[in-house]
Amino acid sequence: MNKKLWEASKAIKNKSNLFRYEKFLAQNYNYNISQKYHKLLKWSIANPSNFWSSIWDFTKTKGKKNFKFKYSKNLINSKFLIGSKLNFAENLLSKNDNTKAITFISENGYKEIRTWSQLNSTTSKIIEFFKINKIKKNDRVAAYLANTIETVESFLATASVGAIWSSCSPDFGINGVIERFSQIKPKLLIISDRYYYNGKEINVLERLPAILKKIKSIKKVIIINYPGKSFIKFKSYNKVKIFYWKDIKRLKSKKIVFNKFDFDHELAILYSSGTTGKPKCICHRAGGVLLQHLKEHQLHCEIRPGDNVFYFTTCGWMMWNWLVSSLSSKASIVLFDGFPMYKKNDLLLKMAEKENVTLFGISAKYIDSIRKLNLYPKLKYRLKKLKTICSTGSPLSEDSFNYIYKKIKKNIHLASISGGTDIVSCFILGNIYSPVISGQIQNNGLGMDVDVFDENGKSIKNKKGELVCKSAFPSMPKKFWNDRKNIKYKKAYFNKFKNIWHHGDYAERKNSNGYIIYGRSDATLNPGGVRLGTSEIYSVVEKFKEIKESIVVGQSWDNDIRIVLFIVLNKNYKLEQSLIQKIKKRIRIEASPRHIPSKIIKVSDIPRTKNGKIVELAVKNIIEGNKIKNIQALANSEVLQEYKNLKELKI
Repeated sequence: MNKKLWEASKAIKNKSNLFRYEKFLAQNYNYNISQKYHKLLKWSIANPSNFWSSIWDFTKTKGKKNFKFKYSKNLINSKFLIGSKLNFAENLLSKNDNTKAITFISENGYKEIRTWSQLNSTTSKIIEFFKINKIKKNDRVAAYLANTIETVESFLATASVGAIWSSCSPDFGINGVIERFSQIKPKLLIISDRYYYNGKEINVLERLPAILKKIKSIKKVIIINYPGKSFIKFKSYNKVKIFYWKDIKRLKSKKIVFNKFDFDHELAILYSSGTTGKPKCICHRAGGVLLQHLKEHQLHCEIRPGDNVFYFTTCGWMMWNWLVSSLSSKASIVLFDGFPMYKKNDLLLKMAEKENVTLFGISAKYIDSIRKLNLYPKLKYRLKKLKTICSTGSPLSEDSFNYIYKKIKKNIHLASISGGTDIVSCFILGNIYSPVISGQIQNNGLGMDVDVFDENGKSIKNKKGELVCKSAFPSMPKKFWNDRKNIKYKKAYFNKFKNIWHHGDYAERKNSNGYIIYGRSDATLNPGGVRLGTSEIYSVVEKFKEIKESIVVGQSWDNDIRIVLFIVLNKNYKLEQSLIQKIKKRIRIEASPRHIPSKIIKVSDIPRTKNGKIVELAVKNIIEGNKIKNIQALANSEVLQEYKNLKELKI
């Protein structure tokens, strides 16, 4: 676990953003670190006001800065740069020339490019549409969209006018969309007419009547045709007004006037699913997200003006927000939509070569997949411009660390990262000053007082424990939507340890100050690194007359997490293949393909507490061979033996 795989040369370090920041601190704060990252980290945690103010200045954030902070023992009440004003979109649209801003590529190779001037122009047309249709500050704009340039333009326009963006990717089923968007009551829905996955065309407009029937707040809809395809027509629905993207394009482009909003103004609502109830609507603040992303992009991932940044993501995952924010560093972004191995296992690597990608962001699952296929990209692609590989979503195995350096590129900064939707950013990342050690993420992020606690709230090293953050940071959620007195917010992150952010990940902090992430410590599912709640599966399964009750858990498997559904059948029903397929099909349609269980297993009973609550964590622990805590609280603990050493879970 201590094998050093790579370390930046002195020349690379001296040309880095981190070194420029080091000189900036020496000049403005009389603080010298001599290329010692952990010295800088310690200073950033001990001096949060100076640190976050310095990020604003160093990155030349556009807006009016006010140096005022409030720190509270109750982390939720802490405030950053109080009274500061900015416009999030203005910071992402700081260029307006004919150089490349965004490249879109679909799985079949269709390609479109937007220059910075074109990006500004189209965004201004959407803003004009918003003005005409009275979409204004604090209105919610719901986006049910593929990962296209039009999606980015719609987001920028929304942020420009101070409206609040919220998105789901089109692979979410109707119920998943309704459960999310209905809570925030959007005025406007922007929807893709279709999308493509592994050669299959999926009509999204077919779902629109059901969505409009359930979400009465939607009064207007914009339909975007998939790039390179003509529009799928949609008949009008009741009193909802339908517009097409071509209607937007006909509007006159104007110079954008960016109004400034409070630092804590709501930027976007992201969703995090739990084990009960509807997905939580996490409301993120514009200023905090912007500073956090600027810090991560420039100081941890070495993104510079003119770079080409790619992350494999959909717009239903927080990494989409992270990717788009790269524009604020004057970098170009690359969007890919579809199946990453369509007709060609190394499709994304080929794209990285052709598009001169400088940061290549993918999931641990993707790296593991190409490793098992024994692909040897280094023999085929030079990847001359590639400086950084980022991996997130799930733990990156030692084998995958070694594979990247052996078979993809030797001289590369592998910056594995870990965070989440909850903070729309990272707790743990890389840095150019420290070596890359096999199996470890290099360090916690600057300004992030991250630690690992045991069950008693004691800091531990070289042991698996709970990932925590001991101080406030600006990308903490502003609130949960419709959460009076922050009851759900506090329960989500502050119930386990008093006034300490508890993230729900198992982690280990090493003597090197690197981290190993082991996955979720709660019952939340995390297949392929996408955080899902069990409640969305239960809401589908409970409709089956064949099923009496069920329990769903995530099982660690093959360097990832797979979903396992245990069911108790009603009398006179059998678990036949036809029923298994029916369950999977219904989950695919009503939730999403990601929610489909890898295993569906019949059991005689479901373990539950004495007050009747099913115990997902107990089942998860027993199928993974872990110790079960508080077993005396179970009403039928003997049932757990049925879940132990199941042969179905060994293949």
